[in-house]
Amino acid sequence: MKEITVGSNEAGQRLTKLLEKLLNQAPKGFLYKMLRKKNIKLNDKRADGGEILQSGDRIQIYLSDDTFEKFHQDRYPEPHNLDKSPFRAGLPSLSADRILYQDDHIMILNKPAGILSQKAGPEDNSINEQMIRYLLEQGSIQEEQLQTFTPSVCNRLDRNTSGILLAGISLAGSQELSRMLRDRSLEKYYLTLAAGVMTEPMQAVAYLQKDPAKNQVQVSSHPIQGSDRIETHYRPLQWNESYTLLEVKLVTGKSHQIRAHLAYLGHPVLGDARYGSREQNLEFRRRFGIQNQFLHAYRVVFPMVKGPLSDISGMEFRAPLSGKYRKALELLWGQNQISRIEQRQSS
Repeated sequence: MKEITVGSNEAGQRLTKLLEKLLNQAPKGFLYKMLRKKNIKLNDKRADGGEILQSGDRIQIYLSDDTFEKFHQDRYPEPHNLDKSPFRAGLPSLSADRILYQDDHIMILNKPAGILSQKAGPEDNSINEQMIRYLLEQGSIQEEQLQTFTPSVCNRLDRNTSGILLAGISLAGSQELSRMLRDRSLEKYYLTLAAGVMTEPMQAVAYLQKDPAKNQVQVSSHPIQGSDRIETHYRPLQWNESYTLLEVKLVTGKSHQIRAHLAYLGHPVLGDARYGSREQNLEFRRRFGIQNQFLHAYRVVFPMVKGPLSDISGMEFRAPLSGKYRKALELLWGQNQISRIEQRQSS
């Protein structure tokens, strides 16, 4: 018999969810059969699998060692095999200056352009893996905890978009962040430099259809088969005859929404190779030396909440612009004007 004690990172989920992670090679039917036959119990009592686990609960698994090993495949190596771990393989850890906020439940990170939010393939080194390495190095989590819960970013940014990533480092934190993103109670704002002149605020609605094969989206003014409604709010902060600095609020959050929507409106993001203008991008790169799109997730505002995230209820967090972005804006409008914009944004 094996007994597992539920920790804070496992609490809050159904018993079956934890069993699916622990016995990750077992068919669901097998798990339910073991529950019915009382080969798996919760706190020494019969369980049906729908119970919501609490910290300190005890799960008893009455399986032979051979059967347990057959259905349990380590998600990550055990501590004595850390040299084989994807989080301890000599790859870079998260730089502390990338952390905007950290508590027992969440981290708020400032992702640089040019790195993935989460890995797309086994060999990728994303900021998500860097975060987990950092947590292991700091002792905030232990390697064996990764068998049942892995800290992860809850929102994604394109590789060449910089700015705020929200990560759950406990199950409760991950669930709360996911809920806020899903019900749109957490406000997300971006800064972008767009082509052309925009002088008035705009609340734009359109429809977006994604082509997964091309990893590209198409925006239209009316719904078409397979499209999703999108809504994006724009507020011009500064402009000249060629460029406009915009604050963008995402109401909906679809893939490539800001970039594709602005291009559809005739004001593509500068440096955007996928939806922008080749000629405008060449001039932008020549003039400012920026090789990627000028798009930065710079501000989030949390709703009023209770529970595990109550310490940051109603708080706002900002990710400063990288030096190359700020330098470009100062070249366009002067250091004093950019400072005034920042002060106005903070008021």
